[in-house]
Amino acid sequence: MSVHTKPLIVVVGATSKQGRSVATSLLESGDFQVRALTRNSSSPQAQKLARAGAELLEVPLEPGHQNEFEQAFRSAEGAFLMTPPVSPPSTDEFTLGCELADAAVAADVAHIVFSTLENVDERSGGTKFAPHFTDKALVADHIRTLPITHTFVMLSFFYTNALEYYAPRIDGDTVVMPFYLPEDFRAPFVDPLTATGPAVREVLSNPHTYHGASLPIVGEVISPREMVDTFSRVTGLKAEYGDACSRERFVEFFPAFAANPLDVDEILGMAEYAVDFGYYSGDRDLQWSRSNNASTLTWEQFLRTTAWRGNRVSYRN
Repeated sequence: MSVHTKPLIVVVGATSKQGRSVATSLLESGDFQVRALTRNSSSPQAQKLARAGAELLEVPLEPGHQNEFEQAFRSAEGAFLMTPPVSPPSTDEFTLGCELADAAVAADVAHIVFSTLENVDERSGGTKFAPHFTDKALVADHIRTLPITHTFVMLSFFYTNALEYYAPRIDGDTVVMPFYLPEDFRAPFVDPLTATGPAVREVLSNPHTYHGASLPIVGEVISPREMVDTFSRVTGLKAEYGDACSRERFVEFFPAFAANPLDVDEILGMAEYAVDFGYYSGDRDLQWSRSNNASTLTWEQFLRTTAWRGNRVSYRN
């Protein structure tokens, strides 16, 4: 296939975990051209994408740049849209998502894939506080009103968060792994770096098949107890569960979050929502991503692939 006949896909947030997975998967397929939008085209992750064949374009990923977004989407057949998380009480995530979608429509993009989540306000009747879920869901609602073919992907809890944001504490010879979920509560988890790209590539390869669909991306449904036991078995290290389900215990494990009490409210609200209502609504097909990509990593496979042994890891882009 000539490069001139390959559809051009714009990847927003191309050096984020989700974005770099999408850009890399599309480029490796050989079936697409990629325009990678990034805030810093000189970053190591951006340069890695450039070496793989991506066109880099610097665009601020924040509200108020809709004209730049529209120019970035020009001549593209499709686009992957995502919004980086913001700390409450900001609602910039909703504003940004709507501006990106509107810009894609204005630029005559044929199909957009947006990374969304469930509407926690709606599903919990307003009893749980998780605005980064709800704001993404409201962006999806806005996209449904637009004259554009669209698909939504919905990622599970990230394995990588346990390495980056909620890293273990070493207590003597024991790796204490803190979780904001109850020890025996089984929840969906995924590696965004390896699972997002193949899922989005499948959608963009068959856009009409997936028009209007909301597709969970799941690596494994697993409990914190099972994650700790698997970590110990794979690494040979002694490990135990750390209960970070209450505000007091969460701040004890992660004191940096105390600077913004609303961040703590949101994280604990998200966890309570998942326990009380389920991470996904009951009609979602939790087998979809694995049926389309048998290489989607389980927690054990993630541990063996990364060789992680409890150290803090940075995925900064």
